[in-house]
Amino acid sequence: MGERDLIIELSEVDLDNVVSGIEQIRKYNPQRYEMEQLTAIVLEDTDRQICVGYKDVSREEFWIRGHMPGMPLMPGVIMCEAAAQISSYYVQKYDLLQAKMVGFGGLEDVRFREIVVPGDRLVIAIELLKARPRRMIKCRFQGFVRNEIVVDGIIKGVPIPVEAVEALVGQTN
Repeated sequence: MGERDLIIELSEVDLDNVVSGIEQIRKYNPQRYEMEQLTAIVLEDTDRQICVGYKDVSREEFWIRGHMPGMPLMPGVIMCEAAAQISSYYVQKYDLLQAKMVGFGGLEDVRFREIVVPGDRLVIAIELLKARPRRMIKCRFQGFVRNEIVVDGIIKGVPIPVEAVEALVGQTN
């Protein structure tokens, strides 16, 4: 992937300048406990519609024991979840979808290029490509470890009908 394909040059990003820590992220994202896949947001550029954050991959991750025993590799689906959470954070903070909650709508052209292991910092950049209020968002994402792209693709988000889900859950309890 050539330089022109990068969402942002990582040299533009100060990973020590936390824009939003976990408490601020929680204001916009509902995930908690083992499903929180972000550590911090370090850049929000509303002019270019870019957001950058990271996940510090610890030795305490819930998937370590089973993926893979003796050789813990971060599952690709968790990398995509981290990208989804950064996308959701950005879209919700700026109310671009005009929805109470954003859910997965799809993935396109996802490629896993390198492994991610405990001790790594997975830096994720997203670029908003399209926002259709109350319909869909589309973001391009790239994940980096040690300045190398480890994952990239397109992610779509859709509004979650919160009231309808709450009503269904209430019926099953």
